[in-house]
Amino acid sequence: MGPDAIKRIEQDVKARFPEGAVREVVLLAYGENPAIEPGRVWIRVVIDPGTPEGGQTALEAFHEAHRVLIKQLGHDLPGLLPEATRIEFVDGEDSIFLISTPPEEGAAELTPVMARLGAADLETLDTLIAAGIAPNRAEAVRWTLARIRERPAYGQLRERGREIEELKAQF
Repeated sequence: MGPDAIKRIEQDVKARFPEGAVREVVLLAYGENPAIEPGRVWIRVVIDPGTPEGGQTALEAFHEAHRVLIKQLGHDLPGLLPEATRIEFVDGEDSIFLISTPPEEGAAELTPVMARLGAADLETLDTLIAAGIAPNRAEAVRWTLARIRERPAYGQLRERGREIEELKAQF
């Protein structure tokens, strides 16, 4: 993405909020944060911390005051920047995320799973993405699991698991 496109997106995001509410907008690419997948970007919106009232943090006050604008930004995100998967609002101390992922075909049949992966595992998934085997990490994990299910040892393992369950039921 060229500097002109980055500047356009930064200006667009800033223009959605009242003057002075947003200090800066930063686009983060793959390699700048381990959670960013190849070919994807995050938008980090740095707000002016100001002095919130009523015991709220600056981020809570910003979120409450601009809830409708934030929701609209999330809705517009795929058209604004299709590569963006997350918007992060930060005030210097705290951060909140607005996650925007396009609906996957057949998503209603899928169960979300969260996993903590180390550097080697992330590199493996990102290699599958770079090779064109999968478009994102979730698909790379599903592809890998499908390859495991194809192995004869997996069928034997499932059968042994059923046998164990039957034995446990007899006790």
